[in-house]
Amino acid sequence: MPIGDLAPEIAVLIAAVAAILWASFASRHLQPGGAAIAIAGLALAAALLVRQVGQVQFTFSGTWTLDGAGLWMRLMIVAATALSILMAPAWFTTDRRHGEIYPILLLSALGAMGMAGAGDLLQLMISVLLSSVTGYTLAAWHRDWALSVEAGIKYFLLGALANALLVTGIVLVIGMLGTTGYGDLTARIAEGSPTPLLIAGFALILVGLCFKLGAVPGHAWVPDVAEGAPGPVAAFLTIVPKLAAALALARLMALAPVDMPGVRPLVAVLSAATMTLGNLAALWQQDLRRLLGWSSVAQAGYALMAVAVIGQSGDAVMALLAFLLSYTVGNLAAFAVVVHLRGRTDIADYAGLARQQPAAAVVLVLALLSLTGIPPLIGFVGKFTLFMTVIDGNFMWLALAAAANTVASLFYYARVMATIYFDPPGNPVETLGRGSAVAMWTAGIATILATLLAGPLLSAFGSAALLP
Repeated sequence: MPIGDLAPEIAVLIAAVAAILWASFASRHLQPGGAAIAIAGLALAAALLVRQVGQVQFTFSGTWTLDGAGLWMRLMIVAATALSILMAPAWFTTDRRHGEIYPILLLSALGAMGMAGAGDLLQLMISVLLSSVTGYTLAAWHRDWALSVEAGIKYFLLGALANALLVTGIVLVIGMLGTTGYGDLTARIAEGSPTPLLIAGFALILVGLCFKLGAVPGHAWVPDVAEGAPGPVAAFLTIVPKLAAALALARLMALAPVDMPGVRPLVAVLSAATMTLGNLAALWQQDLRRLLGWSSVAQAGYALMAVAVIGQSGDAVMALLAFLLSYTVGNLAAFAVVVHLRGRTDIADYAGLARQQPAAAVVLVLALLSLTGIPPLIGFVGKFTLFMTVIDGNFMWLALAAAANTVASLFYYARVMATIYFDPPGNPVETLGRGSAVAMWTAGIATILATLLAGPLLSAFGSAALLP
């Protein structure tokens, strides 16, 4: 059990402990120092992750995976967490519990990293529970605001049901195969034909992970959390758990033989249902944060496209990583603008933003165009790769459904962009100041850099291995 293989996760855990101690003993005006501790810990974790490049193996008694897909996903989780934390000091400056937000964000990120690297069903379950419990706390952080409390309650109730289904599915799989490690599971599944209970177990695990991904049928929490959670937390919860769940689902799909009846078609159906529901619901939203929440549901449906063809297309892992990178930078940039503008939510409040806050308008429009998939932005690269991959995986109908949904999404994104540039300005726009502006510019620059480096990134993603 080489402890060094878990060095990145240990760095995040130590940073969380240090942030807790800082919040406990530092004076009120020094509480923002917890953000510096958290970002330093995440930077160390990223450096330790880079040292693992090229490793493809099960480690830590077979419970942990070291592979290219897991490496890239954990790097995305670390980066998204760091940028969410960068947004936080300005948002929580008057919060009496300011310093406590950082260790909880780090622990939630640790749960996500555990999901992305899990090579064992029990390790997956523990990581999902850690991510969920911290997520409930984060969503309901503003205890005096009804929307925040409602978001936390919905997240908790749906999570309790989904996690119960996940545990039930894991119990069924263990009972039928007698092991928990992915390496052993692959061998056991190959030895005989799938039984109904084994297929049911896989289906229940799939449903449980769909909750973390924000996909049908566990999607209902996403728009409420996007609207009611603190701005930096909304950015975090609509991205980081999704990254981890998507890779966990990909590993689960890699375990299932291509001829296992019903599993891949079920994922494809969930993909189409998720993107369609998310886009249709977003069409009627008048609240930008809620619109971004439903958009996040739709994006989960696109991610499931790559999951559905794991094992059927050689480019499935590359497509999944490319799309999730494009979604991460686009969604972070959009929420960074919302945070910078003091959390304004009504789309009408963005009227004439281009005249009052041109920099914020540029970053927000750039984010929305990327989320739509407009070339040459990274969002187009991610979606185009997805479409080609599902066609290669013999799901032509799913590619057509995704193309139709992409066209539909343009309508609600364009409505926001038209309000920003063509409507007359309303009330004066206030911002949170220089700190939130740094986070906004960082997210916008990340979107541009990802676009410029799309070619090298696709090459790196194409060589990423996925265990088992």
